[in-house]
Amino acid sequence: MYNITIKSSGYKGHAIDLTKESIYQQADIIVACGGDGTINEVASTLVGTTIPLGVVPVGSGNGLASNLNIPRNIKKALYIIKNNQSTRIDVGCVNHRYFFSNTGFGFTANVIENYEVFQTRTLWCYVKASLKSFKEFSRKEDIVISIDDNIEMVNPFLIFVSNSNVMGYNVSLTPKASLKDGLLDVIIVPKISKLKMLLFGFCMLINKIGLLKEVRYYQTNELTLSKKQGAFFESQIDGEISKINDTTLSITIKKESLSVLISVN
Repeated sequence: MYNITIKSSGYKGHAIDLTKESIYQQADIIVACGGDGTINEVASTLVGTTIPLGVVPVGSGNGLASNLNIPRNIKKALYIIKNNQSTRIDVGCVNHRYFFSNTGFGFTANVIENYEVFQTRTLWCYVKASLKSFKEFSRKEDIVISIDDNIEMVNPFLIFVSNSNVMGYNVSLTPKASLKDGLLDVIIVPKISKLKMLLFGFCMLINKIGLLKEVRYYQTNELTLSKKQGAFFESQIDGEISKINDTTLSITIKKESLSVLISVN
């Protein structure tokens, strides 16, 4: 039998403090009940510990929960926690910031920035945010990308780095990605025309972005992004907008660094 303590987060970053408090109190299991942003805060604090993360997905996208086959039905999600069957998964890292599903730059970050304006988070709101980004998106800044022994300068439409195979709403840019392979799946699309942007959006919805010849796909355990001095990176990390005031980003994978509760089926 467990003693259950319920703690409610009241603001961005609060779940981090609550998780640290629970670790200090020697919790056996820590459950995140929320969307990808809340789950990221709790999971980030548990990286490197032996305390398993339980997930009750009540957010909009629920990318990590989908990849772990955790149902949105609350009773079924709680049943997984009750069974207490765990596994360890990989964790992505952007400089000192963890991600569990994905991180993105360029168009994907712009979509999330527009999406955060909406009071409600639904697929239709995500579509409207995407259309707004399509109308206003303009990328004129070069980024130097280093992947393994390959170094190139790109004016990107988007750069997408994924640890999981679902990014939310059952949409996937990286269907081959795995939480347990020690690799990051990387999509790079250089600047493209408005028509190609529309085609990309359609291919994304049917999970067939590989149909576009401009799409470049890599698997690696580390990549570096660099900009000119004085610039910063606007990114999305697990569906939350994040402005990183660094001119160089090191994106790495930490193999099997987080314990999570999973379905035994």
